[in-house]
This record gives sequence, structure tokens and C-alpha cells, in this order.
Amino acid sequence: MKPGSAPRKRAGRWRAPGLLLAPALLVSVLVGCQPATPAPAPAQSPKTAPAQSPTTTAGATPTASPTTPDPGTTTEAAKPKGSPGHVFVINLENKGYDTVWGDNSADPYLSGTLRKQGVLLQNYYAIAHNSLPNYLAQISGQPPNDSTRQDCRTYTEFKATGTGPEGTLQGNGCVYPEDTQTVAGQLAAQGKTWKGYMEDMQQPCEHPAVGEADDHVKATPYEMYSTHHDPFVYFRSIISSPDCAKNVVNYSALANDLKSVGTTPNLAYITPNLCHDGHDASCADGSGGGMGTVDNWLKDQVPAILSSSAYKQDGMLVITFDEAETDSVGPSEGDAGSPAGGAAGGRVGALVLSPFSTAGTSSDQAYNHYSLLATVEDLFHLPRLGLAGDPGVKTFGKDVLQQAS
Repeated sequence: MKPGSAPRKRAGRWRAPGLLLAPALLVSVLVGCQPATPAPAPAQSPKTAPAQSPTTTAGATPTASPTTPDPGTTTEAAKPKGSPGHVFVINLENKGYDTVWGDNSADPYLSGTLRKQGVLLQNYYAIAHNSLPNYLAQISGQPPNDSTRQDCRTYTEFKATGTGPEGTLQGNGCVYPEDTQTVAGQLAAQGKTWKGYMEDMQQPCEHPAVGEADDHVKATPYEMYSTHHDPFVYFRSIISSPDCAKNVVNYSALANDLKSVGTTPNLAYITPNLCHDGHDASCADGSGGGMGTVDNWLKDQVPAILSSSAYKQDGMLVITFDEAETDSVGPSEGDAGSPAGGAAGGRVGALVLSPFSTAGTSSDQAYNHYSLLATVEDLFHLPRLGLAGDPGVKTFGKDVLQQAS
């Protein structure tokens, strides 16, 4: 798939191309701003148990013995000063921790190659089933309601009946009122930039008409964009603004945006299509699905992010899953090991890669999608929204990133 190339035609509809694979000379991950020319990437070997460095962050768990770092792995001495200023988030679909990160996983690139270059959050949880509440939590801190738990098959207005803890809204519905804040609005108010990159989206800011059924729930052979994996279009403050068409765009736009630090948004929120995110076991276009397809997609796309000037300067990439399998839940809220805000969507894990982190380490701290929002807000010095503002919510900024002074 070539970056910036025109979408290819198929039966009157188009599919978005992915990012161009970065040239081999640039595939050097987690190198911060090192001036030396990166070494060529090593050949990929079969997956083995994740290797971990003996140096860990606070709350992190090392392996028993050190391993030789991959070429290009950032060392403590080479880490840039400061903290991440460009955050990339990739959400995948419906896989629990053991499926993805266990010994029998079908994703050697994610759980092997990338795992060795990042920090694995071993106790990272989804907050609910089905998908939509988890995506909404990541950008607004709003809790699930009856409609969002059903993925808003009808695109209804949210009817508020009151307010809950930390300024959350009580009530039911899908499209939140104009005054409901999101991290997108917070960033814009501070002069920062954001974009949602949605693979297979047919037009910018695509969403149903309010009150109508959502016809982008299931994939078709010609389009695999899903509205309920695009949280930005559930907020009046976004869809009623011209910025929606500028900022909620087809995934193909990312390739061009990555060409410079100045064109890379401070928050890049990436949603693969229903085949490439692992949602569909058998893809609507006839191709194979599941974790093998996910892993191939990541292998094709992630190097372009890791080799970008913005990532090398001050980047952080978080790869996680919206929820575990539908019968999976985490510890009940309030129980030992449960993150504030809940773990009802099951244990999914998350991988954090950054020039500011220590490659090959793990953290056993309990996190969830509210933690992700709180972490992003803390990095950009923003007030915490919704349940991300719960005093018990832990962030992985200082725990994982080892920010330099």
C-alpha cells in the first residue's frame, strides 16, 4: 500500500491504502534523536518468550537475566530530555491478554519484535463490553450507558438526567451534548493538534444522521469502516465543528502527515478497519482475518511511525485492544488488582513504545482506558476529564516513561 496514493476503486466504493513501509534505512525503533545512522533492521526470527531488560521502571518486573538489545534500541544514556509531545494510539479488537501476549500467540511481530522494544502493561483492562464504551472512555472519560453498551446501533441524541462523579453525565444515548468535553477539544484549546485516522472511512467525519440506524456496524466487501470504533463522532462539540472534516479523516492521510514534525499531530488516534483490527475472523472482502492479519498489518504500518521524525523526537506509541473476548471480565471494582473505573471489559494488556521508555520491560500496575486518557492529559498539562479524574486512576507517565529532567 503506497502512502499518499489515490484510493483504489472497487465496485463504486474505495478502500483506503495503508502507510508505505518505511525504507529499511529508517527502520530503527526507539532511537530517540540519535545522530548516528541507524543500523539495518535485523531479520525477524520466530517468536520466543518476550525478552526483558534487567533495568525496569517503577512497578516494573524484569526478567531474571539481561538480554542483548536489538540494534537501534534506545539506551538510558541516549534518551532525549523532556516527555512525549507526540502520542500515537492504535486500537485493536476483542482479544484478551493471553491470546495476544501468551506463549501461543499468533502475532510474532506484536508480541515478539515490538514487545522487546517497549514496555508491556500486563494488567491493563478494558472498562466494558461491547466496543464503544471503551473508545469513548479513551477520549472523554465518560462511563458506559445502555446505548453505548450496545454499540449505538441507532445514532441517538444523549439525554442527560443528571451528573455523576467527576463531572460525568448520567442518562442514555449516543451523541453527547455540545458542552461534553473531549481530549480533542482540550488539545485544540491549548493550541495543540489532533487527528483521528480511520481506515476505510469514505468521507471525512463520516457518521449516520442523528436518529437513524447506523449502517456502518458490519463490514462489506467494499468498506470496512465502523462508526462505533471512531469515538470522535459521538460528540456534538466535534461533529458540529468544521474541524471534524479536517481532523477525522481517512487513514491514508497519516503517511503524508508523518513527513515532518510540524505536520504530525500531537495526538494521532488510529483505527484500522474491521479486518485489520482483528474484529472479523473472516474478512468481508474474502481475505483472512484474526490475529495473523492484525500482525501483518502492524508489521507493514508501525515502522513508518517509529521511523518518523516526530516519534524519534518525542513520541509515544500505545498499542492496545478495546476489550477482551465477550465472556472475559477483570476483578470487580474495589477488589485488589482492579483499576479505578473498573475492569469489566477484561484484561487486554497494552504495549508502550517511546524513546523515553526502557525497552523489554513490564509493569504490573493496574491500568485501564481511563488511565490512557489521564496519561495523555498529564503529558499535555490538561485537566483530567470524567472518570480519568478519579483520584484512584493511575497513569503510566512516570511509571513507564522515566521522563528525563
